[in-house]
Amino acid sequence: MATRYAEPMSRLIEELRKLPGIGTRTAQRLAFHVLRSSSEDAEKLAAAIREIKLHLRLCSICNNITDVDPCAYCTSPSRNHRLICVVEEPTNIASVEKTRSYSGVYHVLHGTLSPIGGVGPEQLRTANLLNRLTEVDEVILATSPTTEGEATAGYLAHEMRRIAPAIKITRIATGVPAGSDIEYADEVTMTRAMEGRREF
Repeated sequence: MATRYAEPMSRLIEELRKLPGIGTRTAQRLAFHVLRSSSEDAEKLAAAIREIKLHLRLCSICNNITDVDPCAYCTSPSRNHRLICVVEEPTNIASVEKTRSYSGVYHVLHGTLSPIGGVGPEQLRTANLLNRLTEVDEVILATSPTTEGEATAGYLAHEMRRIAPAIKITRIATGVPAGSDIEYADEVTMTRAMEGRREF
């Protein structure tokens, strides 16, 4: 028989279960941790969640998560604005940045093509990328080397060549193991993947 909790606890467990990678047991542990925490700590957590929803938005140029629009990458005079690295998620930017060898700007798709998951081209944030092509020398496709990542890279290359036939399009090298996510690539692997990128 399933354990029954007081309604507020059940509600918190249910909301925590909606987070990626959080199962029922972990949600229960987190909920009990919140319960045992001081009222001040619980309020800080609630305030942080409210604040992220109130103050964070997507950059109108690159779709990165930011509290100022355009974001710090898009407004930085020290970045090469003629070089764009296309990534799947905002978390992938950290993987590229830790190489300390990339000085261009970014474009975040917020996903990959996935017919099974019901994600088509219209669900990806590509319109503002295609609009940026007239002022760009090279686009690096740094989607993960998964089936979905490869399909997305192929689709983007096709669309970009249709709009800007002369643009240089490169793909990160396979230093990132096939089938893995670049978010988990270590610094050396990611550096080699960026340095060994090839024409796509």
